[in-house]
Amino acid sequence: MSLFPDGYDLITERVQIGDREFAITHPRAADELIDEDEYAHDERLPYWADLWPSGRILAAELADRDVRGDRVLELGAGLGLPSIVALARGARPLATDWYPIALEFARANARAAGLGPLATMEVDWAAPPDALRACGPFELIIGADVAYERRHADQLAPLIREIASPVTEVIIADPRRPDANALVGALRDAGWAYSRTERRAAGRPDEQGPIIYVHRFAPHPPAGSDSRTAG
Repeated sequence: MSLFPDGYDLITERVQIGDREFAITHPRAADELIDEDEYAHDERLPYWADLWPSGRILAAELADRDVRGDRVLELGAGLGLPSIVALARGARPLATDWYPIALEFARANARAAGLGPLATMEVDWAAPPDALRACGPFELIIGADVAYERRHADQLAPLIREIASPVTEVIIADPRRPDANALVGALRDAGWAYSRTERRAAGRPDEQGPIIYVHRFAPHPPAGSDSRTAG
């Protein structure tokens, strides 16, 4: 019996993250999953069904970080690769997405990797559930390619501020989308120290190109950090 939901034409991609290879199964063609009624309701598109370059870069960031025992919240998790890597490294991740089917795939991919259960929650950024607030505090909040429209940046900034604790760090991987600047600015204005690094994504780039910005927000300025605005 398959671990994955029925009714999809599936492919499995093997992704090397740090010293471990992960097999991520997902629908072959996300475009074939577009539902016109869903789009008419809230412009919902099945971005979850692709394994995006920013997700790979974010997962690699977690592979280089000691997250053992940490509560990690992933926003817009999609297939859940960063959350799965966090789980493999001993963290306690909560993968969230507004597509329930995305969370089914994330849980199935965690099981296929031989890991323990991956905690998930359906979350609409425009109307986040009270249950999300009750799951904190989180040591780390992460997201990959989550500010692809201005409305998403406008929704995420207040949500992150609300659910973060005084010690929460935030890492956002983004392929230089213009609307990410609004999210960066709002979080900096909220008092986090900010730094940014650039990573080059291996494999197929998206329309923004292979360079991924890794935005980091810390409660206090790290010693010797180089804080810059996104450009």
